[in-house]
Amino acid sequence: MAGNIETELKADIKKMIIDTLNMQDITIDDIEDDLPLFGGDNTLGLDSIDAIELVMAVQRDFKVRIDDQNLAREVLKDVNSIAEFIQSKSE
Repeated sequence: MAGNIETELKADIKKMIIDTLNMQDITIDDIEDDLPLFGGDNTLGLDSIDAIELVMAVQRDFKVRIDDQNLAREVLKDVNSIAEFIQSKSE
């Protein structure tokens, strides 16, 4: 059962990323759970402005706080790290 909740959470995170950043050519199937969100090649190619928008969206949509820039950097590495953070805060 826990795996199903986790799969659903990751799908919700991917949808939030796409909606928040208005990514019209990307579907949730295009975003691998371990795909780095930031950086150069073989990443989603997000930038620091995207990071700010994502922090606000994660806090709003999942009712968690990310109040430290270093923490945000760790949390926003990939979909897996966002899901782990959300799950750790909701236990």
